[in-house]
Amino acid sequence: MQQQIKIAIIGLGYVGLPLARLFATKYPVVGFDINQTRINSLRTGTDSTLEVSDEVLKAVLLNENPLRTTDNRQPTTGLYCSSDIYDIKDCNYYIVTVPTPVDKNNRPDLTPLYKSSETVGKVLKKGDIVIYESTVYPGVTEDECVPVLEKISGLKFNVDFFAGYSPERINPGDKEHTVEKILKVTAGSTPEIGQKVNKLYKSVITAGTYLAPCIKVAEAAKVIENSQRDINIAFVNELAKIFNLMNIDTHAVLDAAGTKWNFLPFKPGLVGGHCIGVDPYYLAQKAQELGYHPEIILAGRRLNDSMGEYVASQVVKLMIKKRGGVKCSKVLILGITFKENCPDIRNTKVIDIYHELIDYGICVDVYDPWAKPIEVNHEYGIKILNAYPKRNDYDAIILAVAHKEFMKINFDFHKEFGCIIYDVKGVLEKDIRDGGI
Repeated sequence: MQQQIKIAIIGLGYVGLPLARLFATKYPVVGFDINQTRINSLRTGTDSTLEVSDEVLKAVLLNENPLRTTDNRQPTTGLYCSSDIYDIKDCNYYIVTVPTPVDKNNRPDLTPLYKSSETVGKVLKKGDIVIYESTVYPGVTEDECVPVLEKISGLKFNVDFFAGYSPERINPGDKEHTVEKILKVTAGSTPEIGQKVNKLYKSVITAGTYLAPCIKVAEAAKVIENSQRDINIAFVNELAKIFNLMNIDTHAVLDAAGTKWNFLPFKPGLVGGHCIGVDPYYLAQKAQELGYHPEIILAGRRLNDSMGEYVASQVVKLMIKKRGGVKCSKVLILGITFKENCPDIRNTKVIDIYHELIDYGICVDVYDPWAKPIEVNHEYGIKILNAYPKRNDYDAIILAVAHKEFMKINFDFHKEFGCIIYDVKGVLEKDIRDGGI
C-alpha cells in the first residue's frame, strides 16, 4: 500500500505560506513557524505579508491537526498552523522555506537553515524526505544541512532518510505570477528521490516542473537567476550615472534602445529585498572559498549597493542649486518597502537614502502606506509617518517606491511651493520630476 503524503512546511513567511496553502488543497499540511505571533495571526485567517488573501487562506485552514486524529480516519486535506514541534512529527515530507540572509559584512548567514535542520532532525524518521527551498550556494543542502539532520536524528543520509531541493521562485507582491503559475525546478539526493520530489511538486504546480540532474545543479541554477538580474540592473544603473552627467534622460534612452527585439528591458533603481540584493553574495562567497575572486558579480553588487548614497547626493545637489544649501532643510521620502505594492521591508535600500540625508544634517520624514511603522522601527530604528503629511514646506520629495497610492499625489501642488521632486522609479511625467535615476 502506498504511503500517504503528509507535508510539513518549516517557515511560514513570504515563501512558506503560499506553498503551504497550495499543497493544502491536495494534501494534509502542517505549517510550522517559531513565531507564535505569526501563528496566531494565521489561525485567524489573516496573512500580514498579504501574499495569501484572507478568503483563500480560510478556505484551506484547519482548526486541528489533520495528522493527530484519534480514530482510524485518513488525514484530510488542509492547513494547520503550529509552533509546536509535536505537530509535525507524523509528516513524511519536510519542506524548509526559511530565509537565507547575509550579515553586516555581506557574508552568508546560514543560521536559520541550521536551526530549522535541527528542528526537522528531532522528528525525522526512516523513509522521510527533507526538501530545501531556501536560496543557497551550491553544496549547502548536502554539505551543511544534511550533516545537521544526521547528527540530530541519528539516521544515515540516503539510507534512512533522503533530501531534495526545489528553489523558491516567489515574487513578493506579484498577484499574477503566483507559486503554482511559475515553473518549478526540482532535484533529489538520488535519482529515485528526484522523481518523487518532482512528482510531488508536479501535482500542484500547474506551470509544470523541471527535474535537475542533482541538488547542486538546482542550487546553482537558483543563485545565478538573481545574480544575472543583479548584474543587468547594475549595468543600467551605471548607464544612468553616465547619462545624468551628459544631461540625457536615461529612461528615454532605454525606450529607444528597447525597440530592438533582443534588447533586455531592465530599468535603473534601488536593488534591495531578500533575493537579488543578497543571493549574489552567496555565490561570491563559495567562489572565494575555492580561490576564485568573482569580479563581475561583486562589481555589480558594489554598484547597486551604492545607489542609495547616489540618490541622496543627487537630491542634495539639486537643493544646493535651488536654495544655496541644505541647512535646516526638510525632505520627504515616499516609500520604505523594497518594492512597490508590497509590505516587505527586508533589506530595503531606501534606508540608505535616509541615513545619507541624515548625515547631511537634513530633517527627513518617511511615509509608506504599505509598511507597518512598528516593523520599520524594530528593523531600522526609525519612526515613519502614519499618514501622508499635509504640510507643504518640504524642500524635496523623493519618490523612492512606486506604490499605487503615490500615483494619486498632486506633485504639482508641492512644486508650486518650490519643492524638488526626485523620481527614483522613473514613473512620473518628465515635466513633474526635477531629477531621477
